[in-house]
Amino acid sequence: MKTIGLLGGMSWESTVGYYRAINEGVKQSLGSLHSAKIVLYSVDFEPIERLQRQGDWKSAAEILTKAALSIQVAGADFLLICTNTMHKVVPDIEEALRIPILHIADATAAMLVAKGYKTVGLLGTAFTMEQDFYKGLLTRKYDLKVLVPDAPERRIVHDVIFDELCLGCIRQTSRSAFLSIIKSLAAQGAEAVILGCTEIGLLVKQEDTAVVLCDTTAIHAAKAVEYALQSQVKPT
Repeated sequence: MKTIGLLGGMSWESTVGYYRAINEGVKQSLGSLHSAKIVLYSVDFEPIERLQRQGDWKSAAEILTKAALSIQVAGADFLLICTNTMHKVVPDIEEALRIPILHIADATAAMLVAKGYKTVGLLGTAFTMEQDFYKGLLTRKYDLKVLVPDAPERRIVHDVIFDELCLGCIRQTSRSAFLSIIKSLAAQGAEAVILGCTEIGLLVKQEDTAVVLCDTTAIHAAKAVEYALQSQVKPT
């Protein structure tokens, strides 16, 4: 079994979900008392969020690169960055590492393509919905058409993520707003909607809507389990 490196804390609310999902996946695959081999580095999110708002992605990348190097030194075989938005700085982090980064958008897009989806909706922070680092990968590498909410809806999604979900606050009014936005994306032609922020899955679940939801936390964690266990066979 490979050792999984988790770079978390952005926010820790969703990092908990990664830890649980990965361990549950390993247990399901191997049975008995098996659990995942994990090296976890959880950063302080406050200064990183401040740098995001300031547009200082270089300084944010330096913080995450230092953390990623610590994970590498601790023995991880590959790395997951437990947030969608900070995949913006993956190229900077990759330059400093010897171990591979399992990209959350690659994992998500591969699943969508395997299921035959062509047009998808994308929810996430304003950075993820509006900038090219995420949507561009989905479009250019996987030939997916990506729809995002209109500007007022994008502001609602962004504010709920930072002002509520990252603080562990779950509100029914926000769930209703998200479900309305998801329904609107489906009406525009989205065959599935990507929950492209690792906290959104804390608010809306598949049972809440008939629209297909793609929870990036669950997808990323499942891909990590698959990668970690590639050479292992479940004992008989």
